[in-house]
Amino acid sequence: MQGEPKVSVVVPAYNVSNYLKDALASLEAQTFPDFEALIVDDGSTDNTAAVAGEFCRRDSRFKLLQKSNGGLSSARNYGIRHAGGEYIALLDGDDVYHKDKLATHIARLYSCADVGLVYSASRTIRDDGKPTFITLSGKPVHSNPLLALLCKNFIGHGSNAVFRRCLIDEIGEFNESLRSWEDVDLWLRIAATQKWRFYREKRILSYYRVRPSGLSFNVSQMQDCGEQVLKDAYLRSPELVKSMLPTAYAYMYRYLARLSVQGGDMEAARKFIRQALASDKSIFLSDIRSLLTLVSVSLSPVAKLIVGRSLGQSKFSNSSGSTSAR
Repeated sequence: MQGEPKVSVVVPAYNVSNYLKDALASLEAQTFPDFEALIVDDGSTDNTAAVAGEFCRRDSRFKLLQKSNGGLSSARNYGIRHAGGEYIALLDGDDVYHKDKLATHIARLYSCADVGLVYSASRTIRDDGKPTFITLSGKPVHSNPLLALLCKNFIGHGSNAVFRRCLIDEIGEFNESLRSWEDVDLWLRIAATQKWRFYREKRILSYYRVRPSGLSFNVSQMQDCGEQVLKDAYLRSPELVKSMLPTAYAYMYRYLARLSVQGGDMEAARKFIRQALASDKSIFLSDIRSLLTLVSVSLSPVAKLIVGRSLGQSKFSNSSGSTSAR
């Protein structure tokens, strides 16, 4: 290929040597060939760099960038700063793309000048790569993407969005002070401009891996970050956001309750459910995941386990506290 690639795929990677080959192989298989893959080794202590090196040696589109450990936002920003593409795609080092992911999304961005970010439905995969029955439709709960994102991260996870590089120039990079919610924060800042459309592809084009370390998260830290992101969203757009805040907090507390159930802390789960009910009890009537969370907190231990598993899992590691499938 001559000149700059059309799209830069940023692949943050921290100790994912067991999964990175699948992620990068899914890029090799893309039906859209005009891309560069920027693999950002965020201070890994395993063989992540060696796995990446194999792809770099055989395919000039793959490039390995190495830095000291700084977390997910730091790794993404580092990759974006080195990106040459007109469009940016994100792929975490343990997730996988469908072969038509880039082709489908780039075609949409090319044909619709007012679309700033595109994403798709997703399916979760197990640690061994086998698909699960859990899918994320990506359907927003509100027609206004800003109001929808206050309640749920409809993009679903960090390996789903493809967006115009100019958005980063316009609204800034990922907030590296956030240890979670950093993706939601960026999407909210894009939505706050009120000039870019978010486009959902109904096909499943992303596969989100649920890893065994998926329950090792800091709920208190996630609460602090979530509250900060909601506060910042209000300060940017007070007139638009104010009326939605009670519902936004209810969804946030419901999400924290679900994480507490999955982590086995039922006392915390009950506390968050009470806070959600106090903020806006209507979400438990209008949203099935909210209702399932309420039921899982209320039922017997065996029922809690069954319902909790049906809710799916979010994944976290030492360098990433990203909210997913909120």
